[in-house]
Amino acid sequence: MDETSELSISGEYTAQPGIADGSSLPIARRQLHDELLERLRDLIISCELAPDSKIPEKELCERFGVSRTPLREALKVLAYEGLVVLQPNRGATVSPLTIHDLQEVFPIYSRLDALAGELACSHCSDAEIAEIRTLHEEMVEHYRLRSRKRHFELNEMLHEHIHAGARNPTLFSMLRSMSSRIRRARIYANITEERWADAIHEHEEIIAALQARQGGRLADLLRIHMENTFESIQHGFSARMTG
Repeated sequence: MDETSELSISGEYTAQPGIADGSSLPIARRQLHDELLERLRDLIISCELAPDSKIPEKELCERFGVSRTPLREALKVLAYEGLVVLQPNRGATVSPLTIHDLQEVFPIYSRLDALAGELACSHCSDAEIAEIRTLHEEMVEHYRLRSRKRHFELNEMLHEHIHAGARNPTLFSMLRSMSSRIRRARIYANITEERWADAIHEHEEIIAALQARQGGRLADLLRIHMENTFESIQHGFSARMTG
């Protein structure tokens, strides 16, 4: 990344003033791409488009009012994220969701997540840490309301803010490329009430370590948090297979 751009706490790279005339940027096309990508990703993560199912391109084009060109561009991004399998002359299918795949991705993700936490302790501003604390408090409130969907949306935002706070574009990109598979596994496995409660406690410790800027401790807490999450997901998979 050059010196004219920076990674914001929202996780987006933003050009700094004076870099380019905004009127020259293809804003409408970018917004279409991002919106379509987000909607398709959500369909897969929520399992509305089930694992191993063929992606109905014509139906989705009609549903979202787009042509096949932007749809296929979005599918290429999702294939990079591991959510879609592209097959020449056979269209696209939703990638399978297997324990083997998760056994591959979780150890990598958990260690990168830990590294991001350690770096965030050094690079986050006090205002950014306060924002992360606010996200946590909102997340806890939705836990009390038993609002799983919104709780997990806030959970993703919280972790992504920590990742952005590491101020490392390469690390951020690697984590984002794997995060969709992690999210889909959490939803598919339908974690237990006990695990949900434990995760809230773990997040309290995570936020406390971040506020104290204890990098090593935060790295350990994030790694353990992801390991516990994966253990819960494995139990969830086993229950679905035997249920």
